[in-house]
Amino acid sequence: MKSELAIDAQGLKKSFGTIVALDGVTLSVPLGTVMALLGPNGAGKTTFVRILTTLMRPDSGHATVAGYDVVRDASSVRKVIGLTGQNTAIDDNLTGRENVEMVGRLYHLSKAMTRRRASRLLELFGLTDAANRRVKTYSGGMRRRLDLSASLVARPPILLLDEPTTGLHFADVKQLLEVLNRLVDQGNTVVLIEHNLDVIKQADHVIDLGPEGGDRGGQIIATGPPESIVQCRASYTGQYLKSVIGTA
Repeated sequence: MKSELAIDAQGLKKSFGTIVALDGVTLSVPLGTVMALLGPNGAGKTTFVRILTTLMRPDSGHATVAGYDVVRDASSVRKVIGLTGQNTAIDDNLTGRENVEMVGRLYHLSKAMTRRRASRLLELFGLTDAANRRVKTYSGGMRRRLDLSASLVARPPILLLDEPTTGLHFADVKQLLEVLNRLVDQGNTVVLIEHNLDVIKQADHVIDLGPEGGDRGGQIIATGPPESIVQCRASYTGQYLKSVIGTA
């Protein structure tokens, strides 16, 4: 790692015509932590993640991931991140095992290591019995768990998850949290875009983006641990967090 910060963003701006998606976002994420991005639809959460993962360039400002600039050092950034987007990125015509192993080979892992890691991840996410079935036969929740398995096969130190619990049963969510906690214990960093409040309350740090609606999003409304977010009256999501955290 080139930096003690997993992510360092300074004044990021991004617009699509007259729509402002990010309006000067500045934030940092220490290594070995879980950061949750909150905010209503249109607040700029996915745009922010797409910039961090080199899928989109900012109009202005800059950002680094593990010390690598997301524009100048894009290839280095891709080597240290894992990404699970809102839509699963798996091949329906391959088996579950083939999908996970394919990602391992793309990261130039040896065949033996790829097989070992694929087997472990498929077991971890409860997919061993379905590992040799084509993905087209999987349920939505199974596809989501497979997508998460594939994003972890290269053991990236920084993992960005865009709504990872979508389509997951509550038992699957619990299993996901156990995996994420284990990763953080091992020094990994996790950035979450999530609407599941039970997941958000376990984050070390929360960034609340807003405002709700309109043509101008991507402004930081509140920042801090979940317990402080619920005390911020301007925080749209913080008001809903109160019932989960138990703060009066």
